[in-house]
Amino acid sequence: MTTYALLVEYDGAPFVGWQRQDGALSVQQVLEEAATPLNAGVAPTAIAAGRTDAGVHAEGQVVQLDLAAGLPPERIRDALNFHTRPHPVSILRAAIAPPGWSARFSAIGRAYRYRILNRRARPALDLGRVWHVQSPLDVAAMHEAAQALLGRHDFSAFRASACQARDALRTLDRLEVARLGEEVAVIAEARSFLHHQVRNMVGTLVLVGLGKRAVAWPRAVLDGRDRTLAGQTAPAEGLAFTAVRYAEPLDWR
Repeated sequence: MTTYALLVEYDGAPFVGWQRQDGALSVQQVLEEAATPLNAGVAPTAIAAGRTDAGVHAEGQVVQLDLAAGLPPERIRDALNFHTRPHPVSILRAAIAPPGWSARFSAIGRAYRYRILNRRARPALDLGRVWHVQSPLDVAAMHEAAQALLGRHDFSAFRASACQARDALRTLDRLEVARLGEEVAVIAEARSFLHHQVRNMVGTLVLVGLGKRAVAWPRAVLDGRDRTLAGQTAPAEGLAFTAVRYAEPLDWR
């Protein structure tokens, strides 16, 4: 068996999320079924660096596959892309993983981007890929508020009620808010995130941007550790999983 690392992008709209579920289409299912012909007819288990929810997209998801076919990485990439059609899942690159490597447990950093379309007119070209917020957002206030969330904290106030993590302690390395024309982007980086953490932080920061809450409020919510005091969970369609970092770089082909 050969362990391959795959760099994958997908449109999350038609899927129930990354994880396989009975009676519903998932990204994991599409990849495992595409890999079956390369694994002597037996469906392998695809392991992702991070699980994404229904409607969440990925530009830099990393997936681990153990396959019987000892083919060069570029041939694995092309074969999988043939078999994933017509689903919106594409393998951008592939690599043979080093011994002991794990897509999930070897990761030392993960990055997400949340896109907000901040204008009166509804989206057409970006429909399903942005959160449409019509009222003007004060991006400078949002960014200032975000900086108070950096560091190692108990992020209970920003975790989903269904989160299965053992504890809510996480180290947030980067949380930036910037505007480019009509679009506002929120960039978040950490070793790992809680379920819905990024979307809950974005929903909270938007209230600051709308002038409904003070700049100091998100930090007060964080310190209070009460999810009911934070903002809404931002819609899934604005979120994309953009990158994974590993201590040992992969030899992408």
